[in-house]
Amino acid sequence: MTTSPLLSLPGAVPAEGRDEGVAAHYGDLFREQRALAEGRGFVDLSHRGVITVSGPERLSWLHLLLTQHVSDLPAGQATEALILSANGHIEHALYLVDDGETVWAHVEPGTQEALTAYLESMKFFYRVEVADRTADTAVVHLPAGSAVEAGKEHVVRDTPHGRDVFLPRAELESFAREHGPAAGLLAYEALRVEAHRPRLGLETDHRTIPHELGWIGTAVHLQKGCYRGQETVARVHNLGKPPRRLVFLHLDGSDVLLPPHGTPVRLKSDGEEGRQLGFVTTSVRHHELGPIALALVKRNVPVDAELLAGTTAAAQEVVVAP
Repeated sequence: MTTSPLLSLPGAVPAEGRDEGVAAHYGDLFREQRALAEGRGFVDLSHRGVITVSGPERLSWLHLLLTQHVSDLPAGQATEALILSANGHIEHALYLVDDGETVWAHVEPGTQEALTAYLESMKFFYRVEVADRTADTAVVHLPAGSAVEAGKEHVVRDTPHGRDVFLPRAELESFAREHGPAAGLLAYEALRVEAHRPRLGLETDHRTIPHELGWIGTAVHLQKGCYRGQETVARVHNLGKPPRRLVFLHLDGSDVLLPPHGTPVRLKSDGEEGRQLGFVTTSVRHHELGPIALALVKRNVPVDAELLAGTTAAAQEVVVAP
């Protein structure tokens, strides 16, 4: 685990679990959320893994492995992609951009070693070089609308949700001084949940397929050539429906505690002892919406059904249509 030097900033409270190593918040969660929503400040994502792929055949080679169409990816255009198992289950999620010479990608904390090993095993005779750059490269996130100039010397992923900047880890503290205020992971996650954006390891389990999370189109291209797991993607898209679907939950605000990841979801009419129909994937407190969550439920759960997340009443909004 890499510990961020920004944990020394005033008010910094360390995040726990998968986000250990950076700040959960800096003393005022809602103020930090509002700043991000208004396009101010930045988020320290330096705990995330960073990998690079260089070489003249990097795009054509990655095109064979990823769910996304990247063989003709223009320099500077951000995209995201998945790596699937042979059965179509999600194994890795990559958030990438090509700078004209090298593909840069950030990935979930702790997954970079396994991903690098897999990519190395698939090199064969292709002219590519794979590197784990986590030790020397950090990621920071600038929110949508930010006026910060990231600098031409840095690689930037520009997306509708903001810009991810790859910078030398040694520059984190100077970046914070110049471009603060810093916002913690809880603020970033609240805006992610509001935008219905899935995250590997939270919205996924060992059997999740892309259709369940709405990753078709954004991370999975349906008109590209063969890749591992493509048969499942095509079969479900053309012939069937995924067994589960992602939903957005408005949680009862009278409960003090948020239902944690993995909390069972049931029909409210069945009560707390009813049959489990899914589970909470991420729950957060939003500065405007109050307590909200994402959950993965069985596809046939009625879209107008009132739910229970543990003991907390929840009203659902459709993210992935049944």
